[in-house]
Amino acid sequence: MTPTLNAPRFSIERPFARDSDSVRRVRAAWISDVHLGTRGSNARALLEFLREYECETLYVVGDLIDIWQLRRGRYWPQQHNDVIQKILRKARKGTRVVYIPGNHDEMLAGFFGAYGNITVQRHAIHRLADGRRMLVIHGHELDAVVQNVKWLAFAGDVGYQFLLSLNPAINFVRRWFGLGYWSLSAYAKQRVKDAVSFIGRFEEEIVHYAQKFSVDAVLCGHIHSAAIRQFGAVTYYNCGDWVESCSALIEREDGMVEMVNYHPFSAAVTAAFNRPIDQSQVGVSGR
Repeated sequence: MTPTLNAPRFSIERPFARDSDSVRRVRAAWISDVHLGTRGSNARALLEFLREYECETLYVVGDLIDIWQLRRGRYWPQQHNDVIQKILRKARKGTRVVYIPGNHDEMLAGFFGAYGNITVQRHAIHRLADGRRMLVIHGHELDAVVQNVKWLAFAGDVGYQFLLSLNPAINFVRRWFGLGYWSLSAYAKQRVKDAVSFIGRFEEEIVHYAQKFSVDAVLCGHIHSAAIRQFGAVTYYNCGDWVESCSALIEREDGMVEMVNYHPFSAAVTAAFNRPIDQSQVGVSGR
């Protein structure tokens, strides 16, 4: 299944600092793969996003907290706690929060149900303002490694955490030379042939799974590869992560879904998601 180019594909890259009085109101927002409890989590960037955007519904699409990593050693700075408190505060003020557990916080799958304005559920169907129905899932359900070879998934996570640990030093040097944020782990993922192939297969599997729900769109996270693509009649959305891409998806009042990026060292506004897809690298989101 080859993606076509007729999906709405606009990406806004926000400066890290913002006007404290600037609040943008949207119908819905989606975040995933924050991985609080790890050194690679860009909690500060996420806090900027949560402060800037007010939404009717906030979807947390899995892996907000990295329980895998917390089992190896405790790392929980104040900013990670601030993220949790900010989400809870939004719920108290009327935002509907839908929490969909992923594989790194799978223990929360035992707590499905409603808790005030917060609902924990396996998946969700979101109705966009333009009438389209969207399936929202984390995506690990379609990852054969996570489901069937858990030891390999843990081993892969260790290697991934090592690459992430190099990012701060690399970006310290880049900042010294006036360069923007760059992720070694994201670069490696895009350049390694097997990773590119995996992303392409994953996207197709997600779309095929979504068709069983008779929806017009599917939104997931899990693979840390932000994208907006059209697969036949189904639009595929991946909201990325807050480790590498620092990205989220937002729904405007007219039902248009946009990608928003918060890179720590960037102030450029780009339309990177509008560029044509390299068909030889199907599955790469341009990150």
